[in-house]
Amino acid sequence: MFTRSSYLEKIKPFIDKPVIKVLTGIRRSGKSTLLKMIIQELKSKGVQDNQIIYINKDSLEFEFIQTYLQLYEYVKGRIPSEKTSIYLFVDEIQEIEFWEKAIGSFHTDEIADLYITGSNSSLMSSELATLLTGRYIEFFIQPLVFSEFLEFREAAIHQSEVEFEHYLKYGGFPGLHHMEFTDDVIKQYLDAIYNTVILKDVVARNNIRDVHLLERIIRFIADNVGNITTAKNISNFIKSQHLKVSVDTVQNYIKWSMNAFIIHKVPRYDIRGKAQLELYEKYFLSDIGFIYVLSGNKFADISGKLENVIFLELIHRGYAVEIGKWNQLEVDFIASKNGKKIYFQVAYLLSDEKVISREFGSLMQIQDAYPKYVLSMDKHFGDDLNGIKWMNIKDFLLSKDW
Repeated sequence: MFTRSSYLEKIKPFIDKPVIKVLTGIRRSGKSTLLKMIIQELKSKGVQDNQIIYINKDSLEFEFIQTYLQLYEYVKGRIPSEKTSIYLFVDEIQEIEFWEKAIGSFHTDEIADLYITGSNSSLMSSELATLLTGRYIEFFIQPLVFSEFLEFREAAIHQSEVEFEHYLKYGGFPGLHHMEFTDDVIKQYLDAIYNTVILKDVVARNNIRDVHLLERIIRFIADNVGNITTAKNISNFIKSQHLKVSVDTVQNYIKWSMNAFIIHKVPRYDIRGKAQLELYEKYFLSDIGFIYVLSGNKFADISGKLENVIFLELIHRGYAVEIGKWNQLEVDFIASKNGKKIYFQVAYLLSDEKVISREFGSLMQIQDAYPKYVLSMDKHFGDDLNGIKWMNIKDFLLSKDW
């Protein structure tokens, strides 16, 4: 079992602290494995097996726990008679009806140190979950970023060229690394994940009847990763295929897909006017492998894929991300954290003066002192142009110095 140390280090300071630890993220992103890592960490510090209660709602062993009362009774029945610290782990807790009532009670009564996972971003936003406000801390777990992908592949940095090609095609779901790395095998595995998420976390959860329409919307987003779009654009495209769909329906399907962590919406920010704009956002996939599932491995998609990879890296490092507008010019990403910003332009290759002028030009218009980067797949370009830094994308993803 590979240790995803970046997440484990974030969680460690909260072990044995009186807050509920909530791990959210798309199915198969590694939440269950992280729970097992925390359990290993506890055991290394002397915690005994009878102090740990682990419930995995994906397992038929726990099928009988359907409601908060059944969860409460099961946990109470597992607590040892002698007074000792208890650690409760519940995986995919959204499968338990009104789970918040039981977890809130465990927390109030100080019955256990609590760890829960869920595959829906609305996990903590329901009316009941507001009862837990101020009593939990959330950790968003993503599929592997490129540096983790290399670790899982046990590949040295000098092998990163070919492995980056694998990553751009197959994405970062940790389970890939138990598979034979061939197109047929990986495609089947990614199809299975995608269909499970669609059916369990979007269709069933939201009582969607028109699954075909949902898949058309997500496929449109996959085909247009990195392009500015709107729900109206998507609606118009679907209508051009002789299907009826309202903008409201598109917006709902997008919202539910975002809740299931299939896609991310990135809002647009007017840099000059210092205001977030309500139209013309970008959408990215939660894992680059979904583009392979939905659109194949087309070279024409390379620019959008690279933007998607950079977006996932930025949120993995804890940045809030927006796309930027300066007059009529666009900035691919504005990444903000702890009151500081970094601006990014992402290109496949800086192939001629026109491309160089376009990618560097918009950043040159921004006169503040925050760092500005142009990222591309070029092997060499130079370190700096009018104060704007250039980096190779692969090197950027592996660097800790930005």
